[in-house]
Amino acid sequence: MLRPSLGLAAAMAGAAVAAQAAGVVDDRGIAIELAAPAQRIVALAPSITELVYAAGAGDRLVGAARYSDYPESARAVPRIGDASRIDLERVVSLKPDLILGWESGNPAADIERLERLGFKLFVAEPATLDSIPRLLRTIGTLAGTGAIAGAAAQEFGRGVADLRTRYSARATVRAFYEIWHDPLMTVNGRHIISDVLRLCGGANVFAGAASLTPVVSLESVIAARPQVVIGGSSATTPQELAEQWRGYSRYFGLRGVQARYVDPDLIQRQTPRILEGARNICEELDAVRADTTARR
Repeated sequence: MLRPSLGLAAAMAGAAVAAQAAGVVDDRGIAIELAAPAQRIVALAPSITELVYAAGAGDRLVGAARYSDYPESARAVPRIGDASRIDLERVVSLKPDLILGWESGNPAADIERLERLGFKLFVAEPATLDSIPRLLRTIGTLAGTGAIAGAAAQEFGRGVADLRTRYSARATVRAFYEIWHDPLMTVNGRHIISDVLRLCGGANVFAGAASLTPVVSLESVIAARPQVVIGGSSATTPQELAEQWRGYSRYFGLRGVQARYVDPDLIQRQTPRILEGARNICEELDAVRADTTARR
């Protein structure tokens, strides 16, 4: 009887692993099982699209939400509407064997309808920085790209650990994070941006808000007495953000409070790029500490 060579045996073993069922639990606590690694994936949010690419499965994407623009190759993936307005007929026509959704961003009714149609859905809600490597590994499991996903997860984890070592013992800075300017919108303590602030030694002044992304009044911001405003949106330039808050400096509670812009794509998308956004925020909070010390 002929024995396979070591190389052939390794290839056979790899093929066997690739054919195995993949089973995970999503962020709703629902178990998802696939008979084999996913070959046709639809991502229902730009951040999910980025995670798929980072996990090494970008070539499996057959549909993605509007504004999926990173990496560059994501721009060519067929669109299925945007995160809040999914084109269900388009999704069905793409015949995905895996759909990746966003719990707080996609309409619950659309998710439920897709599940009733028999599609396999993994729904994510990355609320902390630790969620990013977990989701990378999970997508790697579902797509059979575990080695690439695992390497990306390790790299991200090392970056977070480095920032934690550098900034955890620094003086706390009270921060207001603006995700939108009219009306004023921010995040509460359960949002991943709050986790970034904590990592950098910051304290979200609206951490106790009930909703994930509350609308707040200028009066409530004044009452919260932030030392710095951090934020930015796709509709705001760094200059416009600074001008907006300079105009508010006529109020005693905001006198001397500076607004510091951070690219929203780097901090408002729950992807590995949030590590770059975190570095920017850490640097901005350090600048506030230095300015506070200089004025004493």
